[in-house]
Amino acid sequence: MVVQDHQKQVTNGLMGFCWTPTKVIHRLGKEIDNPESVCYWAYKNNIPIFSLALTDGAIGDLLFLFSANNSGLITDINEDISLINNMAVAANNTGTIILGGGVAKHHICNANAGRKGADFAVYVNTAQESDGCDSGRPDEAVTWGKIKTHAKPVKVYADATLVFPLLVAETFARHHHNSTTDKKKC
Repeated sequence: MVVQDHQKQVTNGLMGFCWTPTKVIHRLGKEIDNPESVCYWAYKNNIPIFSLALTDGAIGDLLFLFSANNSGLITDINEDISLINNMAVAANNTGTIILGGGVAKHHICNANAGRKGADFAVYVNTAQESDGCDSGRPDEAVTWGKIKTHAKPVKVYADATLVFPLLVAETFARHHHNSTTDKKKC
């Protein structure tokens, strides 16, 4: 009974609210409630995760199945496009960590074109330049003004699901650990 009541509360909370991919991922981070999840930490720190192709795959199938039995679920990608573009244009500096390619890469790069390019860029994917794949070419983004000409973009040829946790552990997580250790010494 408790599970059904919780499920009914969640279902009622979904209706009549305009969901964007960013809001869905934010909610997933809250519901996951697992410190091992990137979505969890993004939720805890109110950091948006943009996935403008959220409906591609299992989540899209679940949205379809849910909507078939529950009318009133509204999803809007335009709000996220406006948010990412406005954030990029208003920022003093921007940096991108692009995992994979495709829609998400294009959106973040295009948003940065509106501010004459990102200041920093890291691409993590398995795309090879030799087959003409733009995902493998940060220099292509420079020519379109999506990355600034003085930036030094980095391309990591690797599977993002393997490398991204290592990047986080060796950069952001280490910085966080060192800053909390320094505070304890005071």
